[in-house]
Amino acid sequence: MTSDIDEAVDWQGNEVDCEACVHRGLAAEGRCVLKRACVQDRYARRIARFFAWNAALANDYLAHPYFEVRALAAKFADVFHLPPLLADPDETVRWSAVQRLPRRYLLLLRNDPHREVRIRIASLLEGAELSPMIRDPDYCVRIQAARRVLPEMLPAMMADEEAEVRRVVASRIEGEGLHQMAKDEDAEVRLAAVRRLEEDELRRFRDDPDWRVRYEAARRVPASALFDMRDDSDGIVREFVLARIAQERPELPGGNVVAFRTRNAQQTSFRR
Repeated sequence: MTSDIDEAVDWQGNEVDCEACVHRGLAAEGRCVLKRACVQDRYARRIARFFAWNAALANDYLAHPYFEVRALAAKFADVFHLPPLLADPDETVRWSAVQRLPRRYLLLLRNDPHREVRIRIASLLEGAELSPMIRDPDYCVRIQAARRVLPEMLPAMMADEEAEVRRVVASRIEGEGLHQMAKDEDAEVRLAAVRRLEEDELRRFRDDPDWRVRYEAARRVPASALFDMRDDSDGIVREFVLARIAQERPELPGGNVVAFRTRNAQQTSFRR
């Protein structure tokens, strides 16, 4: 049983007939080869190779019924013929066309019906160009927008329904917005915000319900604030706090004990 790659089959499943092809004269010139470079073949690489060898013919295939042919022809056609393809029924064709057009044409696809196109568009636009996309129905589009919008536009995304979007916002927003994001109901969002706060702002997160947020606080709070975290409910946080106390504040209650244990463990390890 042969695979499609070993066969010469058109987009409708019929065997390619070189004798009936309008380009049969190109074969004698080596500009088309069955199973290698053929616009009638349904295999994309063969179609692309045909247009690479015969770019002047690409304009004639922008309305071909097979979307792969239209999409690949768009990569070689005259750019002045491409704008109508932005309304093509297939998203692959629309994306193929807009990549070769001036930047202003990207704006026309901000409301493209296909999410993948909008995601790609959002990854290329910047600043105010992304304004309509911060409310896109697809959260992946909003994530891209949150990464690239102007800082002053981020407050409009603080209450996004998707935590992953808010996490990106928390990683960029400044000022009071950052402090608000540190109160988010989602631990990942809070953590993204807390990581950007100043050390003297971390005391209030010593009792956060999520151990990762408390760990971040324990990692960067001033040493004088460590005492209140010695009895943290999470073992990882608790051990880290005690280790910091032993290193930075051995005069605090428990510090000498931890220091002794740490030195003893190091000596034991050394003797081994």
